[in-house]
Amino acid sequence: ILDTPIEYLKGVGPKKAAILNTELQIYTFGDLLDYFPFRYIDKTKVYPIGDISSETPTVQLKGKLYNIRTAGEQRATRLTATLGDDTGSIDLVWFKGIRYMRSTLKAGQEYLVFGKPRMFGYRFSISHPEMELVEENKEISYNNRLVAVYPTTEKLKNKYLDSKGIHKLMKQLFEKLQEQHLPENLPDYIKEDYKMISRWEAYQNIHFPQHEGMISKAQFRLKFEEFFFIQIQIIQMKLFQRQKYEGYVFPELGKNFHGFFKQLPFELTNAQKRVLREIRRDTMNGKQMNRLLQGDVGSGKTIVGLMTMLIALDSDFQACLMAPTEILAQQHFKSISKMLEGLDIRVDILTGSIKSKKARRQIHDKLELGMTKILIGTHALIEDSVKFKNLGMVIIDEQHRFGVAQRAKMWTKNTFPPHILVMTATPIPRTLAMTVYGDLDVSVIDELPPGRKPIQTFHYFESKRLYVFEFLKKEIAKGRQVYIVYPLINESETLDYKNLMDGYEAINRAFPLPKYKVSVVHGQMAAVDKEEEMLRFKNGETHIMVATTVIEVGVDVPNSSVMVIESAERFGLAQLHQLRGRVGRGAEQSFCILMTGKKLSEDGRTRMNTMVETNDGFRIAEVDMKLRGPGNMQGTQQSGVLNMKLADLTKDTKILNIARESAIGLLNEDPNMEQGENMRIKQYMRYAAAKKESKWSRIS
Repeated sequence: ILDTPIEYLKGVGPKKAAILNTELQIYTFGDLLDYFPFRYIDKTKVYPIGDISSETPTVQLKGKLYNIRTAGEQRATRLTATLGDDTGSIDLVWFKGIRYMRSTLKAGQEYLVFGKPRMFGYRFSISHPEMELVEENKEISYNNRLVAVYPTTEKLKNKYLDSKGIHKLMKQLFEKLQEQHLPENLPDYIKEDYKMISRWEAYQNIHFPQHEGMISKAQFRLKFEEFFFIQIQIIQMKLFQRQKYEGYVFPELGKNFHGFFKQLPFELTNAQKRVLREIRRDTMNGKQMNRLLQGDVGSGKTIVGLMTMLIALDSDFQACLMAPTEILAQQHFKSISKMLEGLDIRVDILTGSIKSKKARRQIHDKLELGMTKILIGTHALIEDSVKFKNLGMVIIDEQHRFGVAQRAKMWTKNTFPPHILVMTATPIPRTLAMTVYGDLDVSVIDELPPGRKPIQTFHYFESKRLYVFEFLKKEIAKGRQVYIVYPLINESETLDYKNLMDGYEAINRAFPLPKYKVSVVHGQMAAVDKEEEMLRFKNGETHIMVATTVIEVGVDVPNSSVMVIESAERFGLAQLHQLRGRVGRGAEQSFCILMTGKKLSEDGRTRMNTMVETNDGFRIAEVDMKLRGPGNMQGTQQSGVLNMKLADLTKDTKILNIARESAIGLLNEDPNMEQGENMRIKQYMRYAAAKKESKWSRIS
């Protein structure tokens, strides 16, 4: 019955079915059943009219209707009526559907009226109230009158499918449904563990609640179910990967790892040590490592990545590090070569800019002979001509910049797939990591190295520009450098935001030659020119770098202490946080200045306040997810994982954790879900997969 096309439900028909298909993706009875209300109206009480005050929210009143008349002319025409009870009277007003309302209202009859009272002149009135003739509903019982409110659209309302219309369809649906149409899909022992109501009761009470307590029971049951089945799929995928892909075993740490560790001029943070222990365990269990390492900009991921490569070198394997840009690859090459000084480890770099065939041939030969122990590069590492003698460890920096196919190509570089460590400075909220990246093991570096000063962030409106320029001049006088970032390259006809070229001219006027030197970098420049400008800045030849977001992942300039972000309201939180991380690399106090126009949306204000209040990338990522919704976070739209109807990653973390624990416990005991009641889960998942298939074919 749940697979019956929606047009066959009483009150729908082909025209309404078409709009339900396009607006809400409701194709079947089952889809309608899964269309959940977002709030409830309390119709359990009847208020005396005399008790209404200006603070009164929506109310239900009961009284006799009289004085029905039309007032005003042309566009100002309205229908009015008066409702009275023993305590007083109130005006009712309609501006739309006047002819229809006039024909249905019966003077002298008793009505139940529901709506929001507003003061107009000296009297209260309710516009477009819900009306119910008491005579028709003699058996009205007030104890089950919590009414579900459904989200709707203008197109739906035009076809009488407002919340009330959807509510009527839901009533029709439940007249056809019985308990056997919604068989139990969870084992009884899980239901008992969490005192859950049955699936049938949950659906009944989410749409037609008996009382308030049942709403939360129904929501808990259905949210748990959504999370539980997502987790079962992800954990099964992870178990399958573990069983299928064997990995190299690195039995012990040797001279490379210990030699490097001894000469470190600083103590590793506890978080770095914890992550290294997690990686060490992965490289000893004979299965391929697939680990995601998250850590804020400057938290010391590169050191962890390097020590991970040294673990591979100690077992006579090679390692490589893949970076998304040439500049970043060069930076890794220089910093890693410097850190390994004094140790007998050959490090090479391979990027697209090495044009000489002879130079490339030499790099390839050393790699194949095993002389090169660590290779650093860009996408060039993926080319078929790049052959390793014995590749055991791949580190991928800023993984979201590489496609899955590019990452997978690294797997083919040896007999077994090498171990993979994916590093990102874009924090992923824990709940999102547990769902979207659930097939990867996740490690987090959640503390900064000692001596790093938190970046101070300020938000200024345009009126403070001269003050900001003075501040920049003082910082430059101290020998520091400044980034100024713009969101657009050329003027956009529709957006009057500061564009980079205008900004560049304004900066040159405010910071004139010869005292100040300014670089400019943007996406439309030739790669060679970009490199040159960035190098000038890095070498301290220019004081100010005016740029678009090309610097978001890029140059490490310890001497740059100020980041100014123009039209900061144009950037998302994750991007603002990434940009801010470009400064604060040295021991000096660093600053981030967010410049915005005076008119800020509520979201824009929240973003600015969050940046000013905290440097914690994970807290920022949580706020970002609340603002944008999980579906718009990095990589989640394509994943298809987060097609959730009721559960919310930002609000239902506790339920997600419980569901995940239950799924892990169940699959540890019964990986193939073949024992007793666990068969229910398997059957339901098969049904859901088939339903998804047929829905996609229907849509396409």
